[in-house]
Amino acid sequence: MPGKIIAINASQGDGVEAGQVLLVMEAMKMEHSLVAPFSGQLIKLAYGLGDQVPDGALIAQIEKAGAPAV
Repeated sequence: MPGKIIAINASQGDGVEAGQVLLVMEAMKMEHSLVAPFSGQLIKLAYGLGDQVPDGALIAQIEKAGAPAV
């Protein structure tokens, strides 16, 4: 669902834990939290604060903890 990023709680390169809220988007007048599905390192955040995110966009990339670097 398309929306606007209204809060960012992690930065590129940060270690993240499963269930950690990475960012919050506003869509259809509701706030939606994007959480880390597993522990690892946040490799990429494709959008910044205030950016509009299109439907189906890749927002964040996380490298799983213990996974070999590619």
